[in-house]
Amino acid sequence: MKFNVLVVDDEKNIREGLGKTLQLDGYNVFLAADGDDAYQQIKSKDIDLVIADLKMPKLSGEKLLTMVVAEYPTIPVIILTGHGTIESAVTAMRNGAYDFLTKPINLDRFSLLVKRALSNRELVLQHRALQEELEKKKQFPSIIGKSAQMKKIYQVVNQVAPTKASVLITGESGVGKELIADAIHYNSPRRNEPFIKVHCAALSETLLESELFGHERGSFTGAIGTKKGRFELADGGTIFLDEIGEINQNIQIKILRVLQEKSFERVGGEETLKVDIRLISATNKDLMEEIRNGNFREDLYYRLNVVNVNIPPLRERKEDISLLIAAFIKEFAKENGKNIEGINPKAKNNLYNYSWPGNVRELRNCIESSVVMCKRNFISIGDLPSYIQADSDNYIKLSMGITLEEAEKEIIRNTLHFQKGNKTKTAELLGIGRKTLHRKLKEFRLV
Repeated sequence: MKFNVLVVDDEKNIREGLGKTLQLDGYNVFLAADGDDAYQQIKSKDIDLVIADLKMPKLSGEKLLTMVVAEYPTIPVIILTGHGTIESAVTAMRNGAYDFLTKPINLDRFSLLVKRALSNRELVLQHRALQEELEKKKQFPSIIGKSAQMKKIYQVVNQVAPTKASVLITGESGVGKELIADAIHYNSPRRNEPFIKVHCAALSETLLESELFGHERGSFTGAIGTKKGRFELADGGTIFLDEIGEINQNIQIKILRVLQEKSFERVGGEETLKVDIRLISATNKDLMEEIRNGNFREDLYYRLNVVNVNIPPLRERKEDISLLIAAFIKEFAKENGKNIEGINPKAKNNLYNYSWPGNVRELRNCIESSVVMCKRNFISIGDLPSYIQADSDNYIKLSMGITLEEAEKEIIRNTLHFQKGNKTKTAELLGIGRKTLHRKLKEFRLV
């Protein structure tokens, strides 16, 4: 990026001398002899940095600074001053100047200060560009991503949302399956009807059955009254069953009946209830493998999987990381009352290089922590969690809160990568046989 720098000074020799120095440093240079001319150029050109003398005829550097700070707050202003007016320069910095230089000007310090000011400007522009890209995503405001994989998902959501088709959302933990369910419902004709969510893995078999289908008074110990189930409450709208791979065969049969006949009975009840629902489900399991193992009904699977939306893990769509970082910084800076404009390149590089076993959920938690710890306008590497700060290829980083299955998958994936795809060496390093490794690779869909 070639920056545009405006030099404002009523002394021709200083103005033109600094201009030549800036041109040698590779910048586009514009010159102005007074504040009025400078202000007109700022309004008509894409200026990235203003270097202005403090004392000038017509419009002074002090007044020009006030106008730039008020109207163009992201453009840094460097003030030039004589030794006798240093106090005024300090006041100018309090009023928003980026820094000041005293005359006669040390050109080495001048070049360094300009480079630093423009580096800060570049970060601001990058952050603004990301925010503008986020603003364009009004149709799916909760889903963030510009990768080819995410664009394909947007297309599928657009096509399936207006229909009544059941949707199965698959992907690892933390990729954002619930957000896709939200997008489908809120872009459907049922958007003003109930949207009921159930986390199937969080409830025992008895509680889940009652939660889904309701129960009659006295149907089991503690059933002191009649209770409507989630299917009944979702009538006319959408029901989202998260982690559907965790439910047992008994409940699977009842869900299959709801999908086939649009009817069910409450636990302990005899009355058949009719419902009109749209079912969206999600899982991080391989349901075809569950079918082969006798844990999941094949007929239910095909009823659920009319349309499949598979969300790739974050490590496979790293071009989405910049947008996610920008969105999370904006969210948590506002939540914590902080003015954070972005993240510096070194810190961002560490975020790119990390494998994100916890996916978007882990990145979100990471940025929240970084915003809380940040003491400046930009997140630096020292603000990141310690496990992200480390940068080494000879060990595996695992985040707290992931399951043993996720940890095992991440260890196998990273070890295989470390051994450059050599399965024999990978099995030896892990202390397992090649057959076991092949089975695990297939189980975790790593091949």
